[in-house]
Amino acid sequence: MATSDQAQFAPNSAAARDIAYYLHPYTNIKAHEESGPLIINSGKGVFVYDDQGKEYIEGMAGLWCTSLGYGEERLAKAAYDQLLKMSYTQGFTHRSNETAIDLAEKLISIAPKGMSKVFFTNSGSEANDTQIKIVWYYNNAIGRPNKKKIIGRKRAYHGITLAASSLTGVEYAQKGFDVPLERFLHVSSAHYWRDGEDGESEEEYTDRLAEELNQLIISEGADTVAAFIAEPVMGAGGAIPPPKSYFPKIQTVLKNHDVLFIADEVITGFCRTGNMFATETYNLDPDLISVAKALSSAYLPIGAVMMKDEIYQGLRSGGDKFGMWNTGYTYSGHPASAAVALETLKIYEEREILDHVRSVMPKFRERLMSFAEHPLVGDVRNVGLIGGIELSPDKKNKGVFDPNEKVAPYFVSRAHEYGLILRAAPSDVIAFCPPLIISEKEINLVMDRAEKALDDTWNHVQKKGLV
Repeated sequence: MATSDQAQFAPNSAAARDIAYYLHPYTNIKAHEESGPLIINSGKGVFVYDDQGKEYIEGMAGLWCTSLGYGEERLAKAAYDQLLKMSYTQGFTHRSNETAIDLAEKLISIAPKGMSKVFFTNSGSEANDTQIKIVWYYNNAIGRPNKKKIIGRKRAYHGITLAASSLTGVEYAQKGFDVPLERFLHVSSAHYWRDGEDGESEEEYTDRLAEELNQLIISEGADTVAAFIAEPVMGAGGAIPPPKSYFPKIQTVLKNHDVLFIADEVITGFCRTGNMFATETYNLDPDLISVAKALSSAYLPIGAVMMKDEIYQGLRSGGDKFGMWNTGYTYSGHPASAAVALETLKIYEEREILDHVRSVMPKFRERLMSFAEHPLVGDVRNVGLIGGIELSPDKKNKGVFDPNEKVAPYFVSRAHEYGLILRAAPSDVIAFCPPLIISEKEINLVMDRAEKALDDTWNHVQKKGLV
């Protein structure tokens, strides 16, 4: 029976059936019943099309993931061919398949220096959840049973499983779910524009953050702190690149206290920041790396954990205490997902996607940074093909809007009207993360439509007396 909210949609329409049967992730349930879904049914290149035939340019590569855009026939064929040949085989108890083996070998060959082994998952959330189990198992195996606490950062996003959401540092991902769990701690994010104190230089700011981490480890006891996890560039927390000196100082603190460093490259991996990995962009030296999203250009679900040999040897030694390495997923190393990921990596190389990204980065940055002059924009930030504009009612004093006014969501709704898909992040940030294949002409299209949405939002907040 249709509810009163469903009644506004045509009987048996996709929208009515969506409301009747589909509980959406990250969606306001009551609002969804009233407004219904945006139904995207097809895509080609950097464009997608809704069920009414309206065209949108995908300014967020889906959810930071569709790096090669839509309708890539090589990826569809890779999945088809693999499914016909071998649709599934497990990776448990010594079973394997050549496609997963080829992918593991390829990943290690292009990975940042020091990575030794690959463990496959089905998503970034699962990758980071697995990181927790690896760290805990590793310390149990090498005789450090008390070294279990993991430090994340405020504003960070590391996934949404029960454990991964405990690593995450955004309130909206935790409210109502009784997380974070015990053993998870959080320090400040590296957002100098927002959190730097009056008169504090960027260098002084990063000194303060490094000392905050140092003091937390000391107060908790270094023998109880196992790992620190960070996105090289914060994604869902607001598209926030780190200050130049931040990670060198953080890594020094971690090494001084023998705390493992996990780099969450779920968003930044595979060309996004102008290098194959953001670990290279920021000269990081992690013990473990999480990847997903652009690993398969989101054509099939897959994620992975890469680790240094020291970590692998610790896991290996655990067999003497615990028997088998008893963790994994039914679809770990799924042959079809592995085939698509392997083909994705081939396309990156054959089409010189990294060189293309580097060639269009200046235009992306130029157009994005031009928004800094707009009266509604407090801060603009960018690295590679990821960026954010932070809206503010008072840029001089770094003012913030009342979250209940939903200023950034209003911007996103106006962008939709102009045929552009972007994403609102906390603190009224508008995130940009287009497919890596985007051209300069298409970048101009993104920015032209974003400019119209920005002007509309400025008029909106003026009329409401919010500025």
